[in-house]
Amino acid sequence: MSIVNAKEILIQAAKGKYAIGAFNITDLIQLEGVVDAAVEKKSPLIIQTSVKPSKFLGANVMVAIYKTIAASAPIPICLHLDHCTEVDYCKKCADTGYTNIMIDASKQTFEENIRQTKEIVDYCHKVGDISVEGELGTVSGVEDQVKVAENEAALANPTQSVVFVERTGLDLFAPAIGPAHGVYKTKNPKVDFDRLARINQLLNGKTIKTPLVVHGGTGLPEDYIQKLIAAGGAKFNVSTELKRTLIDAKYEYITANREEYDPGKVDVAARDAIRKAVRHWIDMLGSAGKA
Repeated sequence: MSIVNAKEILIQAAKGKYAIGAFNITDLIQLEGVVDAAVEKKSPLIIQTSVKPSKFLGANVMVAIYKTIAASAPIPICLHLDHCTEVDYCKKCADTGYTNIMIDASKQTFEENIRQTKEIVDYCHKVGDISVEGELGTVSGVEDQVKVAENEAALANPTQSVVFVERTGLDLFAPAIGPAHGVYKTKNPKVDFDRLARINQLLNGKTIKTPLVVHGGTGLPEDYIQKLIAAGGAKFNVSTELKRTLIDAKYEYITANREEYDPGKVDVAARDAIRKAVRHWIDMLGSAGKA
């Protein structure tokens, strides 16, 4: 039960009108804090690694840690590779044991995006029970090695979205609707709720086949989150908030205990701060008690 792909838990979320948090982690401390929070809240969970942390730690190491922790967790947990622009590395992570892969060819031409995305979909479905996420349009901001200027970002066309999903056979779809990676510069970020609802109606109007993904979760007002869930958002990516939480918690502890040299205590402070942040997200997304 514990080790799952993303599609199976996200279809249930979409049907139940709640969403599941996909939390980017960069080390074991963050991973433990995220899992602890989800277990405490009895929530399904998606653990994400961007390409850089995955390569730094090693895909095989990341999968080994994931499987060890997930095996004893009483909740379904997915391990997701986020925003990978490299076809070969997507395949490597699928072979290693990731259970959801995102191939991000959104900056390519429409036809090339389809070609690369379909290649990964076909590969992952052949390898095993691995779901695949793809993106149409581009999300502004910075996520790992993917950088998109605000004036370069393009929103997903609803009709084109249907063509994209049908021709690729995607399991999860991330349409660009306005949210950005990083930290918002305004309290009222521009988000096209109607566009997401239209895409959801076209793809999932009769029955939910392709759950929708919202990128750029950090900093979204809670009322925005509720509107996005109502419009069809089933997976919310949270990355920047956890990076800041990790670094701030360590800095605050070290500053307050400058004469103490105990790395374990620093780790506990960071893990507890991560756990608190993830608990809050689970409550906002409505996934508590859904495991």
